[in-house]
Amino acid sequence: MGERLDELIDEVADLIVNSKNMVVFTGAGLSTEASLSSFKGQKGGWTRASMMRMIDLVQPDPAHYAIAELEKLGKLDCVITQNVDGLHQKAGVPEEKVIELHGSLKWMKCLGCGKRYPTEEVANRIEQGVKEPVCNDCGGTLKSSTISFGEPMPLNEIKEAERHSRSCDLMIVVGSSLAVFPAAWMPVYAKESGAKLVIINVSDTPIDRHADVRISESAGNVMSKVLERVKGELAT
Repeated sequence: MGERLDELIDEVADLIVNSKNMVVFTGAGLSTEASLSSFKGQKGGWTRASMMRMIDLVQPDPAHYAIAELEKLGKLDCVITQNVDGLHQKAGVPEEKVIELHGSLKWMKCLGCGKRYPTEEVANRIEQGVKEPVCNDCGGTLKSSTISFGEPMPLNEIKEAERHSRSCDLMIVVGSSLAVFPAAWMPVYAKESGAKLVIINVSDTPIDRHADVRISESAGNVMSKVLERVKGELAT
């Protein structure tokens, strides 16, 4: 597989170098490789330590850094992600180039009026002795701005993701099994619109047969090698 993998990595690097409008779509596989886990306080209550450890202690993995480096090289239109961990931004992708389809752990929202608060601010309130932080404007309950099972997807983000997917000339899926919809439609929209499609994921996905390049390997290992090849080609 080693020789064949090298050929596939070269092919992906060539696609990136020749792309004018590349979108990267990422899923839970990246969070798993970054060892993201949920930290809860006693009796299920959130504490400052548990809330902030999810944001502060978990670090990007090599795939996150490789994607961020591709942005610095001018080869990335945007990242569309199913993840809520903010690791793309932490790795260096500008906030405005990350579309978070399932929300973000960095924010809390009021269930009453919808106002958003930085998670760190709410965590500080808890550290100061506030047991149940509420909205300053309406007194409503605050919850993480992540999308829970059964909740509707954020309409603006979905529309923006679809627009970028339909206008890109290359989409690279990294670490997603493409099993959660409507997010998983994005690679389909890209392919329908004529883009090349690369899928890098350990497990199978429902649209593997439509991929121009399919690599069943660790995202971090593959993306690091892809970045090296891209840099080499751009330098020549």
